[in-house]
Amino acid sequence: MSRHGNQHSAKGPSQSQLRVGEELRHALAWTLERGDLRDSVLTATPVTVTEVRVSPDLKHATCFVTPLGGGDAEAVKTVVEALVRSAKFLRHQVVRKVKLRYAPELHFEHDTSFDTADYIEELLLRPEVARDLEISQDHDDDLGDEDA
Repeated sequence: MSRHGNQHSAKGPSQSQLRVGEELRHALAWTLERGDLRDSVLTATPVTVTEVRVSPDLKHATCFVTPLGGGDAEAVKTVVEALVRSAKFLRHQVVRKVKLRYAPELHFEHDTSFDTADYIEELLLRPEVARDLEISQDHDDDLGDEDA
């Protein structure tokens, strides 16, 4: 089997994918911050670019975004739709700042990681979970005493 064999997605992104993704994220955030867009939704709503994932061939970039301070589902949907409409302009602006062989096509998605974190925190604060965590911690402490 060759040294580079089958590339599985479980391996994770390469260093170049991570570097390009971070550069694209900075350039996109800078472009959105400047406010050169003609879309009224994007000029009225500050947008946070939380992550940019780049495909292995560096030709596609998925940009995870969220309105600053969150927002309801309708506001998020409106912002993502506005970014999709402005994708060609944003691509042109980003490529001017980040020198790449190919201009990656930008795809926009809502970043749900903040919602997920809030949900997990809410679960951990439930009384039955807090009680189970205390029991588990007491059990771990008892095991620690046996090792001593």
